[in-house]
Amino acid sequence: MISLDPQQQRARTWFESLRDRICAEFEAIEAEAGSDARFSYTPWDREAEGLAPGDGGGGVRGVMTGRVFEKVGVNVSTVGGQFAPDFAASIHGAAEDPSFFATGISLVAHMANPHVPAVHMNTRFLATTKRWFGGGADLNPAIPDDGDTEAFHARLRAACAAHDPTFYPRFSKWAEDYFFLPHRGVSRGVGGIFYDHLEDHFDAHFARNFQLTQAVGEAFLDIFPKIVRRRMGLPFTEAERDAQLVWRGRYAEFNLVYDRGTLFGLKTGGNIDAILMSLPPLAKWA
Repeated sequence: MISLDPQQQRARTWFESLRDRICAEFEAIEAEAGSDARFSYTPWDREAEGLAPGDGGGGVRGVMTGRVFEKVGVNVSTVGGQFAPDFAASIHGAAEDPSFFATGISLVAHMANPHVPAVHMNTRFLATTKRWFGGGADLNPAIPDDGDTEAFHARLRAACAAHDPTFYPRFSKWAEDYFFLPHRGVSRGVGGIFYDHLEDHFDAHFARNFQLTQAVGEAFLDIFPKIVRRRMGLPFTEAERDAQLVWRGRYAEFNLVYDRGTLFGLKTGGNIDAILMSLPPLAKWA
């Protein structure tokens, strides 16, 4: 059990409420497709499971498999403790003091129809000797569609513009650079936004950066279900399904080799099933 200060509690409450609304919307989409699929929720505790002795906190892993969502995971977690010395040196504000707190939401959806893009969204609040927000959302189609890409980016652009006109150009470029597989020389998807280290030295900064993070979550909840509903009934061929499975292999490679969230979870004694929730249910390497 870890104690939370007001900022930490506000962030945690928001991430959990966003999870609830996203899961309800995804279940509604399944119902529209004639499926009774529902999320199953599995709580985990770091101390009780012996994941990080002496540290505290845990989370809830939510997973659904259905007719539209072949596999979607929506996780929330709130953890605290101390980083291992070697890992602390790589974390913002932790080199001089390895104590940390982290709370956030992480979502990955792999879709049954190859014309519906997979998607990733994550937002988080971290505290070491510094405090900051980070996260973003990115679209990952096996068969890219210009209309989907533009709609997704336009909604994130609007969310960013309401807070700072420099955010979208900076964060979209950050996503372009981050979601890239150097060993293959290809992007993981068609981008979105990615940001980190939006710091909070004073309460006013917390409010400002928290509002941006909330706007990103609202933007995702607004635009992605629209894309899903527009494309989930399209016919597809075996060749298109095969292309989707090969593309999923690239997605798995990124998450296992380069993804910072995967590394953070493993280094802080997270639940393995929750950490690897992002991996697709089926994939293929040509």
